[in-house]
Amino acid sequence: MSRIGRLPVQLPQGVSLTVSKTSVQVKGPKGTLATPLPGGIVCKVEGSEAHLTRRNDERQQRALHGLARALLANAVKGVSAGWTRDLDIQGIGYRATVQGKNVEFALGYSHPITFPIPEGITVTVEKQTKVSIAGVDRQKVGQVAAEIRSLRPPEPYKGKGIRYMDEVIKKKVGKTGA
Repeated sequence: MSRIGRLPVQLPQGVSLTVSKTSVQVKGPKGTLATPLPGGIVCKVEGSEAHLTRRNDERQQRALHGLARALLANAVKGVSAGWTRDLDIQGIGYRATVQGKNVEFALGYSHPITFPIPEGITVTVEKQTKVSIAGVDRQKVGQVAAEIRSLRPPEPYKGKGIRYMDEVIKKKVGKTGA
């Protein structure tokens, strides 16, 4: 049995599940999400727990069992507590500001970069160098964070650029003078 798939998903207060054949609708205080159920995986709600079972022990079913459980657990956490990802901007003159539905970055280029904020995502900037991305969908939050980081990835010599808050950059040694 899958070690991840056999674990029950705890449903916090205020979170409800609606199960259909192909998906599970998760509704909570922060919003609603739909999680797909692969063929052969069945979800049953018992009290404040959701259990996922598979029809047989084929390799594909075992893999999808753990995946479906992880996606459901992420959706439950998203609609109850939400997901956040923090970015740090380092470099002289590098900064970010939120203007309406866009984030404007000054990242050492000759022009400012405007990044549109997608639907369902909130972006906050504090002290012009700390960017926080929040939302209910874990995949969407991570994708937006990766797209913002790709605007100016941290370079290995001085560490300038946009990095994740918990990211460690291994710095390279520069040229030695003669």
